[in-house]
Amino acid sequence: MTSHDLVAEPDRLRRALSPLRRQLLERLRTPASASELAAELKLPRQRLGYHLRQLEEAGLVELVAQRQRRGFTERVLRATADAFVVDPDVLGSRRAAQAAGDRHAAEHLIDVASGAVRDVARMQAGAERAGTRLLTFTVETEVRFGAPGDVHRFTDELAAAIADVVARFDTPDGRPYRVLGAGHPAPRQGDEQ
Repeated sequence: MTSHDLVAEPDRLRRALSPLRRQLLERLRTPASASELAAELKLPRQRLGYHLRQLEEAGLVELVAQRQRRGFTERVLRATADAFVVDPDVLGSRRAAQAAGDRHAAEHLIDVASGAVRDVARMQAGAERAGTRLLTFTVETEVRFGAPGDVHRFTDELAAAIADVVARFDTPDGRPYRVLGAGHPAPRQGDEQ
């Protein structure tokens, strides 16, 4: 199972953003010491030690072993997760009050998607700590619309179909699930990234 860590504090994100630190987080999926990393990356051990301390203080890497080597204690570190997910709110909320609830506004889609990323990442981390699996589902497809007005008609029909299915399966004492339906133009080659 891949472990995930939600980075929800600006300082933790700041400490992880430099190219070298991102490289260290990737490499430290497998434990290593500063000496081993220095040899692999061809960088001074002292420079790596500084960056490793910053990552450790941020809780992004952890000590997994200590061993005696040539008269000093060598610390072996590893990343605290296989993957780090950035809470979208750390970078500033993109909520647009005028778009709230407007299912055709890109700002509303970004807000809903950001909330889903944050909630699922937090629950996934909790499930990993508990040694359980987070039960989720994803429905993904692609549709080609002939005219702009088709998007609105499709959205109305999809909302009605979802409401019908929800009415058949909703159980008052059951575990609540949040179901999201979203659509956006599929990127084409050459579109700005």
